[in-house]
Amino acid sequence: MKRTTKKRRRGRKYHLAKIKNLAPAHDLWGERLEASDKTLIIACGALANEITVLIRKNGWSHLKVRYLPAKLHNEPQKITEQLQKNLRNAQNKFSKIYIGYADCGTGGQLDKLLEEFGVVRLPGAHCYEFFSGSKTFSEIVVEEIGSYFLTDFLVKSFESLIWRGMKIDQYPELLQIYFEHYRKLVYLAQTDNPELQTQAQEIAERLKLKYEYRFTGYGELAPALAALSKAD
Repeated sequence: MKRTTKKRRRGRKYHLAKIKNLAPAHDLWGERLEASDKTLIIACGALANEITVLIRKNGWSHLKVRYLPAKLHNEPQKITEQLQKNLRNAQNKFSKIYIGYADCGTGGQLDKLLEEFGVVRLPGAHCYEFFSGSKTFSEIVVEEIGSYFLTDFLVKSFESLIWRGMKIDQYPELLQIYFEHYRKLVYLAQTDNPELQTQAQEIAERLKLKYEYRFTGYGELAPALAALSKAD
């Protein structure tokens, strides 16, 4: 009887511990926020390198950045959900808040949310658009509507974010489903990096797409942040 009771108690403790681990984690970032006269940029993690470099290069010390996971792009509806949580935590804590996202597949839901909070975002439908510039982006799409875009970040993270993140490695048949309507892969490069160019070409071959390389630099991202900086 004693052994049974002891075993039952261990099981109960284990069960409670398991429930505790499954409980939603507190948003420590939100809890630690203090009032600041800085401008907060809530941005996609896919832009972390470019935004960080621009801030450091230009000495924009009055800008503070909060990066959200780039993998949210695999489920665009979660972009709006996460931004809503962060905006609720950050509202009234900063002199201004700016969103480092384009629409990014949210189908206009992101703009509805931002209108509610009175904040603005990067221009365009996708980050590809403000890297290439709206005019160039439109020309590429008109030339080949079935264009699949990569940036430096997406080339580097293709295996984890796309290949494994979208479970193509486990279910190869998904490759045909996801890329059925694409005809060309366009690498919009932020840096002149031969190694990344080679990787991008290899990705195009894996996806059986025509390959095109375009050097864009940081495109319209730099002037967008510069304008934000001047506005302060």
